[in-house]
Amino acid sequence: MGLWRIDADVLVTSRFVVSPLAETVGCLAALNGQHRVSPAQRDWLTEALPVFRARWAADDFALPFLRDAIRPGWLADFLVKPPQTDAPTFAEELARVADTTDEQARRDIVGTTADEQARRDIVGTTADEQARPDVLVTTDRALAPVLRGGGLVERAVELLDWVWRHTVRPGWPRRRRVFEADIVARTDRLSTGGWAAVLDGMRPGMRWLGDGRLQINTYDYPPRDVTGSRLLFVPTTVHRGWVSWEEPGDVHAIIYPCTGWLAQDPAAVPAEALARLIGPARARILTLLAAPKSTTQLVALTGQPLGSVGGHLRVLREAGLAARRRAGRSVLYYRAPLGDALCAGVQPADM
Repeated sequence: MGLWRIDADVLVTSRFVVSPLAETVGCLAALNGQHRVSPAQRDWLTEALPVFRARWAADDFALPFLRDAIRPGWLADFLVKPPQTDAPTFAEELARVADTTDEQARRDIVGTTADEQARRDIVGTTADEQARPDVLVTTDRALAPVLRGGGLVERAVELLDWVWRHTVRPGWPRRRRVFEADIVARTDRLSTGGWAAVLDGMRPGMRWLGDGRLQINTYDYPPRDVTGSRLLFVPTTVHRGWVSWEEPGDVHAIIYPCTGWLAQDPAAVPAEALARLIGPARARILTLLAAPKSTTQLVALTGQPLGSVGGHLRVLREAGLAARRRAGRSVLYYRAPLGDALCAGVQPADM
């Protein structure tokens, strides 16, 4: 199995980070058509794909690049550099991609070493595909002619920038809210269930084994010592996710599918009758409380100010529609039986 050895200091100092670049690369993989599309990406893809094809289908660089650099079971290293700060902007992350030399990008695309393959277990491979060596082994792969000349990185940056500006950035505030809510939920889980509760199932095949051992995937790769590294967890809308690292720098990142997208669009509104009865803002919060959530999670999911969310929760509790309980260091709110009865027939937008 792919095993990372992690000491207590790495876990204590680990961070959840929202990465615009990781989400853009994951979306580009979906647009490419060679990776499995997650449920979260399907509606977005319906709108984004025609726009993408209209711009890039006839481009002499884009399709050969996507075929070689974002193929099944593989992402080229220079596209998935882990974030360097806790709150990176897309421009900052794209600048780091642009710093790659064309020669290094070509080496990353070909990706022949076991060490390089160990980090790309990736974005939509099935169990059957994992068992096929031709999916993961790329030794002596011949690059498309257009990728052998100059300007490779420059054109890749242009492609990433276009995907971000035209297909990802318009909906980025909503994506960020859901990512932040997912992070809050996992942090709450850490306080009550420990690292096993947070890491088990974060990605397909990933498990916390205890004694400083984290199973990253089910591939037969040598263990990797992550002791002393900076460990990041990055939510995205992709089906499977990937892992990446950068040396020197000792930064390791685990990019994982955000569970909030697997339920229902967080921007969905509750039933119209319920909204008329108690007001749209309170109805939205009551709908979300189908499963316990903290105030911070509700702020992230609704986009409402903290004070407004707190006020609505107080009214819902006073009306007997909601209740609260402590979980570790967090206070979680949930629907009371009367709230459940009022929401009967309303589809919950759970985390």
